[in-house]
Amino acid sequence: MLDSKVLAAMAHPLRRRLMDVLKVNGPATVSTLAETTGQAIGNISHHMKVLAAAELVEEAPELANDRRERWWKTRPRTLSWSPRDYADDPAATAVAEAAQSLNLDHQVALVRAAMAGRESQPEDWQAATFSTESWLRLSAAELAELQDEIIALVQRWSRREAVDDGQDRQPVFVFAHGVPATP
Repeated sequence: MLDSKVLAAMAHPLRRRLMDVLKVNGPATVSTLAETTGQAIGNISHHMKVLAAAELVEEAPELANDRRERWWKTRPRTLSWSPRDYADDPAATAVAEAAQSLNLDHQVALVRAAMAGRESQPEDWQAATFSTESWLRLSAAELAELQDEIIALVQRWSRREAVDDGQDRQPVFVFAHGVPATP
């Protein structure tokens, strides 16, 4: 179970974006992150300290050219939580629910941005982009099994080493939700 302070740290939109930038682009300095996000260096520095205190990022001193230069990288970990994990603490439950809602907003915003810019993508990328949905009749155990299978598949692809074979590889955002719902 994640500490609710970790959820609070990662739920901030800029901090979430900083984690995404580091995950996709690799380690970076505060000035590079500021340039990438269009934010002030002091603002980025503050948010990186919050992420570091939550153990979501860490310094990468081996990349620094001198003692003044600070590089940051994501910590290798999977973030997974449910508000039910915090059932014994109403304040932590509220943080988990807010983080879950903000996370969904973030995911949908990424998809909407991709949809809005799809015409600027090459034809092969437009053809490869997908969306899928289905109504299933499942027990709670079957939904948990489906969750495990989907997560394992996405993790297998995310851990895959990118080969240098000349193919155009771009960052691709993939997410899935399986929830009980009523049509």
